[in-house]
Amino acid sequence: MSTLQVYQWQQDAWRYFTSLQSRLPHAFLLHGPAGTGKRHFAERMAKALLCETPDAEGQACGHCGSCGWFDQYSHPDYRRIRPEVLDEDEGSGDAEAEAATAKSSRSKAPSKEIVIHQIRALAEMMNISTHRNGKRVIVLYPAEAMNIPAANALLKSLEEPHPNTVFILVSDSLDKLLPTIVSRCHQLALGMPTRDAALAWLQQQGVADAANWLALQGGAPLAAMEIAGSEQKAELETMLGMLAQPSADLSLKLADKLQKTDLPLVVSWLQRWVYDVFSVKQTGIIRYYPRYDKEIRSLASRCNLHDLMRLSKSLGERQAIASHPLSPKLFLEDVFLEYASAFSS
Repeated sequence: MSTLQVYQWQQDAWRYFTSLQSRLPHAFLLHGPAGTGKRHFAERMAKALLCETPDAEGQACGHCGSCGWFDQYSHPDYRRIRPEVLDEDEGSGDAEAEAATAKSSRSKAPSKEIVIHQIRALAEMMNISTHRNGKRVIVLYPAEAMNIPAANALLKSLEEPHPNTVFILVSDSLDKLLPTIVSRCHQLALGMPTRDAALAWLQQQGVADAANWLALQGGAPLAAMEIAGSEQKAELETMLGMLAQPSADLSLKLADKLQKTDLPLVVSWLQRWVYDVFSVKQTGIIRYYPRYDKEIRSLASRCNLHDLMRLSKSLGERQAIASHPLSPKLFLEDVFLEYASAFSS
C-alpha cells in the first residue's frame, strides 16, 4: 500500500479534499470513469486521515506508526469493504478479511457483491474508542456492488454517523446507487485525464503501444496498463482477428476458445467493436480499435444501420446476464453467431 499515488490528473481533487479538513464530511463519494485511479485516491485519503503527522499538502508522512500499520493492513481504525471475489483476485493483505473469505469459499464461490454481514461487521469496530483518539476510516468499493440489504444497512450508518468516523465510497456508476446514499455523501468527481496526460503516464510506466491500449480502454490509463500487461491480451487479439472476418464457423471456434474468459469482459470488447463499426458508418471516426481501421471500415460497408442498432441493443441485454450464463460456451456461440449474421447480407 506504500505505492499509493495521487496521480497528476487528480491533483486539483486532492487540493479540494485537503481544503475540507477543518469541516470534514462524515462520508465521501468518489465517482467517475473506471480505470482512472479512484480507489488509489480513496486509500490515499484514508492513509492521510489516519496519519499522525501529515505534511503541509495533507499527504500522509509515511513514517509514523499509523502509516506503518496502514501499509501492513493492520491499522485498528481502518477497514476496507469490497466483494469477496476481489480479495481472492487481488489478495487482501488483511488477515481478518482473508480468513473470512477462506471460510466462505469452503462452502460457495466468493461473492461478487458486498453483502449485509460485511456492513454489520463494522458495528464492533465503531462501538469502541478509536486508537489514540484519532479518526476511523472505512473505504468501500465498488459501491454499486452492494446488494439491497447491504445498502440499507450502510444507509443507517450514514444517517446516524459515529463520531470521528469517515466513510469513503468509490463508484464507477452513480446511477446504480440508492439516491438516499448519494444524498448523504459529499460527492467528489474524479474525471478522466486528458489524452496527453494519460499517454505520458503510460509511457513513464514503460507500456508499449500505449496509444492503442489507451484507445481500447476509452482513455482510462490504469485500465490500459492493466490489459497491456495481462494474459487477456492474447485472448483479445484472437477475438479481434476473428471479428474482422465474421462467419458461422469462426463464431463457433471463437466461443470454444473464450468460454473460460470473463464473459462480461468479452461482451464489453465486442460492444466496443460494434460501436466502432457504427461510428464509422455515422461519422467516419474509430474510437476504440484504431489498429483495426481497415477491417472496421470494410465491415461498416457490409452492414446496415438497422442491423447494427439491433445488434447493439442485443449486446446490452446479453451483458446484463453475462455473469450468470447457464453454459458459457453456448452463451458465446449465440453472441458471436448473432454478430456474424449482421454482416452476412
